[in-house]
Amino acid sequence: MTRLPQPSPPFARWAERLEALCETARAELREQPPALLAARSGAEFDPQTGLLSLPFFTERYHLRFPDLTIRREDGQEPSSFIQSLLLSYLRTADGTPLADRWIGFRELPDGLFYHVAFQGYTGNRLARALGNDLTPFHRAAQALAGERLDLGDAAYAFPVLPRLPIAVVYWLGDEEFAPRASLLFDASAPHYLVTDGLAILGSQLVRRLLKAAV
Repeated sequence: MTRLPQPSPPFARWAERLEALCETARAELREQPPALLAARSGAEFDPQTGLLSLPFFTERYHLRFPDLTIRREDGQEPSSFIQSLLLSYLRTADGTPLADRWIGFRELPDGLFYHVAFQGYTGNRLARALGNDLTPFHRAAQALAGERLDLGDAAYAFPVLPRLPIAVVYWLGDEEFAPRASLLFDASAPHYLVTDGLAILGSQLVRRLLKAAV
């Protein structure tokens, strides 16, 4: 039986077209009024300095118009990977209000095909590392400015980007079931980033949580 070739995972696809993503996004963003981009994305624009500023996780980044160079608040240039995520977010953002309704990865456009893999490197990875103790989860969530939610045994919403929160829900295990965790997105998320980008943000969030949990 002939096996059909499987699509590459989000990280590989994103990395393969990293340079093109940045070039295309910069070209399109230069055609847009910065104040309009700020209004659509929840960023802030200062016409006196020509800087558009937005938080990404717990750091703030500045984009200078019209060349759209990106610097962290400390003046350092971020990786091309982070730059591509910020530029793609600004390019996609259309100002749609938050839906205040959480959805799973499988409910995102084309997310059904990848939801098992996504769960593996996000929720499953987190639960394997933290086990049946909520203390490190609470500690890490507070370090990343998480806001408590009334879901599962513990849950937080994280302001990853101005209009793109991601929630993490944690359930403790028992004699029958191992502890588990799941990442959720506001239903408006596709208006701010494509599904590949959302998968990468989910992985980034879990990586940062595990680092902060130590």
